[in-house]
Amino acid sequence: MQQQQYPIGVPGQPWGESEKKEWLQQQRVQRSYEADVISQIERFKARFDVREYGQLEYASQRYPLYAVLSLDWDDEKPTVLVTGGVHGYETSGVHGALKFIDEQMQAYQDVFNFIVTPCISPWGYETINRWNPDAVDPNRSFYQPSPAQESGFVLQLIADLGVDLLAHVDLHETTDTDNSEFRPAKAARDGEVNTNWNIPDGFYLVTNSENKQIEFQQAVLAEVAKVTHIAPADENNRLIGTDIDIPGVISYPTHELGLCIGLSQAMYVTTTEVYPDSENATPEQCIDAQVAAVVGALNYLR
Repeated sequence: MQQQQYPIGVPGQPWGESEKKEWLQQQRVQRSYEADVISQIERFKARFDVREYGQLEYASQRYPLYAVLSLDWDDEKPTVLVTGGVHGYETSGVHGALKFIDEQMQAYQDVFNFIVTPCISPWGYETINRWNPDAVDPNRSFYQPSPAQESGFVLQLIADLGVDLLAHVDLHETTDTDNSEFRPAKAARDGEVNTNWNIPDGFYLVTNSENKQIEFQQAVLAEVAKVTHIAPADENNRLIGTDIDIPGVISYPTHELGLCIGLSQAMYVTTTEVYPDSENATPEQCIDAQVAAVVGALNYLR
């Protein structure tokens, strides 16, 4: 696939404030955070500790942010963080987190404390966007001071809870719009040329290159494989342009890049990626694969 000229900005020149404003003016609400996400979270209040941990305010829009925690918190238990919707457009991450809470979380509460943030980027969810309104990627912003409100609120939540995390599973997906919109937009924003157009067909994981925990990653993949297929490496033995560590797993320096799974010093971390546009999987399978990933992680750890 060849580089396409993005309709905003001048090729080779990073965006200034005028280009970012032009980009923002083109974004439109396409679905409802309140109807799709908050309505489900409201139902959890009878079974779990539901907390509002911040509010995003963009222009005339206000988005409350919610975390769902174990109802009977026990400081003697290890704590697991599950995050969804860091990139709001990645639908199965949001709905996978919600489905995990609804169908699986209670079964593991005797062993673990849970913190689940189902939709970190609600504006991105509504506008089907990777960035926030400031054209900032929350998944490169998990450091202080954070350039993304979405990431900063999560960092503050974990700090306020004062817990050491045992594990963190961050739920993501890759869609065809990565190539049609988000990769060209990023190249235009940064004044660069995109050279990676690979979208793996299937499920794979991204872990911390400084602490890969390969057996843990394999346990997650084994559970997911019961639901959907694991993405094969390309002809260069890579996934999204990155050398694989083992089949279905690549790694990045997560702290250095400001990735969500780098927000803590948790021993066991993984980011899921699944391809909902695949001819070999349905959107519902992708949601179930996200749940399976969390379950696989928990079964390994308990």
